[in-house]
Amino acid sequence: MPRHSEGVTDFIGVDFDIRSMLGLQPLVTALGDRICGNLVTREGRAYWARFSLARATKSADTAIRAFATMISTLPKAQRKLWDAAETREFDIGVQAAMQPFCYEMLLSAEAVDAVARLNARIRFTVYAPEVPRKIARKKRPSKPATV
Repeated sequence: MPRHSEGVTDFIGVDFDIRSMLGLQPLVTALGDRICGNLVTREGRAYWARFSLARATKSADTAIRAFATMISTLPKAQRKLWDAAETREFDIGVQAAMQPFCYEMLLSAEAVDAVARLNARIRFTVYAPEVPRKIARKKRPSKPATV
């Protein structure tokens, strides 16, 4: 994951979320040490997995294309698990800040095409700017005057 610059809007990373009625552990196991932050859980009758690339990437585009290559080279049984999933999402994380005024992120046609070929979706998650403690303390409402 890229190092986040404090006080500047920045790309955080891409998480991969999969939800399926089939167990996802064999898929996660097949991806091996190429992924990290593995969370594989069961919610009711559905299974859910969330993970990211083990190696740092500087852009969402690079992460998506790397992950698409990993999925396209999965063994047949694990690829069937991917294909059978109800949802397959590339979750692009952005940490918002007050600077710069405008933040742009480009995805190449190759990355968008790779997502489409994997029958997946792209989600953007933007995290609110963190308020420095000094400012947060100043903004606390003052106590009403007693009469």
